[in-house]
Amino acid sequence: MSPKASSEIDQSYPGQATTPALAPGNPICRSTAEGVCPGDRSMCGSIMKMLCGSLWFLAWVLLSPQSTVANWSLGVPLLEVREGAIASMVEEGAGLDLEKHAAALWGIPGRMKGEMAEADSPANEANEADSTAAAPPPSVPAQVGDQEASAASVSLPVGWLPVGHLFSPLLADPRWLHFSASYNYHIHDKEITHVGAISLGEIFSLFRFRGPFDGQSELGIQAGVFAIFDLAAESHDLINADYWVALHSAYRMGQASAMARVYHRSSHLGDEFLLRGSVKRLDLSLEAVDLKLSYDLLRGFRLYGGGVYIFNQKETDIKRWATQAGLEFRSPWASWEGHIRPVGGVDMKNHEENGWRPDLSVRAGIQLDSVEVLGRNLELLLQYYDGYSPDGQFYKKKTQYLGLGAHFHL
Repeated sequence: MSPKASSEIDQSYPGQATTPALAPGNPICRSTAEGVCPGDRSMCGSIMKMLCGSLWFLAWVLLSPQSTVANWSLGVPLLEVREGAIASMVEEGAGLDLEKHAAALWGIPGRMKGEMAEADSPANEANEADSTAAAPPPSVPAQVGDQEASAASVSLPVGWLPVGHLFSPLLADPRWLHFSASYNYHIHDKEITHVGAISLGEIFSLFRFRGPFDGQSELGIQAGVFAIFDLAAESHDLINADYWVALHSAYRMGQASAMARVYHRSSHLGDEFLLRGSVKRLDLSLEAVDLKLSYDLLRGFRLYGGGVYIFNQKETDIKRWATQAGLEFRSPWASWEGHIRPVGGVDMKNHEENGWRPDLSVRAGIQLDSVEVLGRNLELLLQYYDGYSPDGQFYKKKTQYLGLGAHFHL
């Protein structure tokens, strides 16, 4: 990327002073007389190439015809999905725990009916006899045709290290912890235009138990990193990395759920980007408490909202309050013989620091139900963002971008 005039750079990063490029011999880099570390550049480029190559290989493996929900997660010979109805064919004497298998069937999102039958039994007997279907867990109502009622009543396993989450992922939240890789085109940005963005994060449920009012509660931890890279630079310079770690508690009762967490966030500029001398580094480190409420509406829609309060910060003076709200849609019906499900969401954040001006994030695309790894489905999403940057070092900079990403969500 060609160097920019100092006045032009100042306009790109309002409110931030410029600093001269590091001189040769600076302690940050002693590799060369120019003060630039070729090792850092090659490492950054190698990481990007490794991530891209891994993503392509993973997609090729998972999209092969042998990659089905049955083979990857349930471990049964055949699982057929047709128009929301799930039929599991179980081989006699396979040693399968039928009770756990039935609970797994009833917990699949979008399921409208589920049944199990022996693989060697006649198909007409399996279809006409509901008595051969596995009995649902006690928490599931008998009227299985009502998808909304049954999905709202499904209970997740309890105990240590249980599967699933009581509070579902926020599809359009640019800072929801999950695994993703995307390309973003920044509009009207004089400093960076072609950006690669990755998130490497996970939410672990440590212990789940029966909660009050016939609900469920859980305790867990969250950790992850969000990083952006300048794809126009020769070595794909790391621009910014945000690190998150949190303790969370969640509760679900029917269609209503809530999540509270206490988290730490720190933000860091990439060394090579810092060497450009175009932006002043901030020592941004803070702790905050976050509360979100969610309600599952009919026909796959979901409404959520909440707020954040910063109770501790280091060497910054960010105003303490922020709000968040959004609407999501995950289709109860899947097309292409149950393989593709439309999804989308709108997320809105308002920070007191930025005068409560809205930060808008929109994502929409498809979820590949036949591609599942560790209980997470692959989603291919178009995305649009308009507002103050979600990347910590640039929280005072307005940004706008279009992008395409691959996301793994539960």
